[in-house]
Amino acid sequence: MRTTGRRSTCGVVAHVAHLPGRVVRASPSTYAVAMRELPDQALAPGLTARVELTVTDADTAQAVGSGDLPVLGTPRVLALAEAATVTATARHLPDGATTVGTRVELEHRAATPVGRTVTAQARLTEVDRRRLVFEIDVTEGGQTVAAGRVERVLVDRARFMQRAGGTA
Repeated sequence: MRTTGRRSTCGVVAHVAHLPGRVVRASPSTYAVAMRELPDQALAPGLTARVELTVTDADTAQAVGSGDLPVLGTPRVLALAEAATVTATARHLPDGATTVGTRVELEHRAATPVGRTVTAQARLTEVDRRRLVFEIDVTEGGQTVAAGRVERVLVDRARFMQRAGGTA
């Protein structure tokens, strides 16, 4: 298994673990890339992705309204964890499909001050038809900052947006 890394203009680095014989590049903008048709086996347990974020003032609990301290806010930790799950599957989805979050269990264990870099690692552990289950670990300097589980569901992008009352 091999990983690649790339820094985007927003300061987030995405790393995707590749299955042997498969080379994929990913970045935080991967979700916007057109998807191609792949066999059902493409979404199999074992897919992983790692996303990094250097904490800024905009990521703090003060800034996102989840507290009054200048440390990484829990909503931002969750967003980073979900970004890792999206990145893990983005290149393996059928044409016209995407995933949406349906359930999260997250334990935010340690504070991270501005200027430090956190890494969210997502690993697909279960595929049950359209339901995808990921284990999440968020670390900073070797210490676990947060851990949990994220469930996502595979949906048809256009149909989902139509039901939501938006456009695809």
